[in-house]
Amino acid sequence: MGITARGVGLLVAAVVLLGVGFRFAYPELTLLGAAAGAAVGYAALVAAWRPRLTVTRRADPDRVARGEPASMTLTVRNTGRLRSANLLAEDRCGERTVPVPVLRLRPGRDTEVRYDVPTDRRGVVPVGPLRVIRRDPLGLVALARPYGAAVPVWVHPRIHPLTAVPRGAGRSLDGRVDGVPHGSITFDSLREYVVGDELRRVHWRTSARVGELMVRENVDTSLPRLVVLLDNRAAAHPQRVGGVAESFESACEAAASIVTAAHRADLPVLLLLAAAEPAEATGPDGEADGPLGPLDRLAAADLSADGDAVRAATTRLRQGRLGDTLIFLTGPGGRDELGHVGALRGAYPSVVVGVFGAAEPTPPGAAGLVVVDAADGAQFAAEWDGVRRW
Repeated sequence: MGITARGVGLLVAAVVLLGVGFRFAYPELTLLGAAAGAAVGYAALVAAWRPRLTVTRRADPDRVARGEPASMTLTVRNTGRLRSANLLAEDRCGERTVPVPVLRLRPGRDTEVRYDVPTDRRGVVPVGPLRVIRRDPLGLVALARPYGAAVPVWVHPRIHPLTAVPRGAGRSLDGRVDGVPHGSITFDSLREYVVGDELRRVHWRTSARVGELMVRENVDTSLPRLVVLLDNRAAAHPQRVGGVAESFESACEAAASIVTAAHRADLPVLLLLAAAEPAEATGPDGEADGPLGPLDRLAAADLSADGDAVRAATTRLRQGRLGDTLIFLTGPGGRDELGHVGALRGAYPSVVVGVFGAAEPTPPGAAGLVVVDAADGAQFAAEWDGVRRW
């Protein structure tokens, strides 16, 4: 609860009038002071009354690419029995506020507001909660309360179409990418039987020994696996334009383009950030919706001050051997780490590096890598499709 300047003045006047009236025995001043104090008390009671409002939101859509239109529809319904007087409301949309007309909203009625969500920058735009301000008729006290939960709108990086996708070191014998989901060539491990498993994959000898059905789990060694490592260190993207690292935005666009192209080609792809993975998504009720998808992670990605993140990430990649094609995306300040990335060629037969925003081209054949220099995501897509060897 906040008392306005008018309320502060009236409260001070009430104290002074009461003090002077009692001190010098002036009943008129005492009466005026009591009236002023009663007015402030009445204003506090009126402002403290909590209107019963139901707030619903609908994002259309809630996930868009950068620059695409998105809107939010807000509906406020008065579920109380009394009319809400002197009620002001505003909704938060990113860094700006949107006025909501709820003045004298009648019981059982609702009001609807539709406005555009800014999508000119990649990121997660928080929308809400609704801020309702209750004032008394005299304007002495104002009380602001939040209504409803905040809803995120995910602004993904722009996706540039890629026609070429690295096929990795392994291919199926007939020259096509093998898309068998559970693998069909090399034995990997045993696991418990679940409903839907084929009986021909049951390992009967082990099942008889442990007393329950055990199923063979195979891996398809012919299926290429892509690993995209995004360098999100602040030191790798030192240049700022209006407080935004454009080289990092371009790297995010390249990562989104590669992930999308891999999914369209039915190739497994893993997106990794060098440091500071974003938290899990939260729904309107504040509960976790589960792990973030690749494009959502790119929307929530931010720069980190961890200067050793790439070296730690390359160590994990060397130990884990998560794929056979590694794609490293960085800025002009990340070329000093190409030696650590090049050391992964023993574990990853194909290593591709994308460098964004560099004033000078990267020396050819740096650490024996395939290097693509680009100013932005669109140029990266054009250069990417022109690569003849992976």
